[in-house]
Amino acid sequence: MSKLKIKQVVSGIGKNRSQKQTVRALGLKHLNDVVIKDDTPEIRGMINKVSFLLKVEKVD
Repeated sequence: MSKLKIKQVVSGIGKNRSQKQTVRALGLKHLNDVVIKDDTPEIRGMINKVSFLLKVEKVD
């Protein structure tokens, strides 16, 4: 299964609660945090919801 490298590049300050919770659920707590997640439909949906806050790369 492929992996995704997800980095938070924009602060969640001033965003609505559900967007902040989605970023937190991805495992990101601070600006410039990086996590590696499996490429699943659930993770893709979370990324799509807050894509303007994130930078996503595929990892092989």
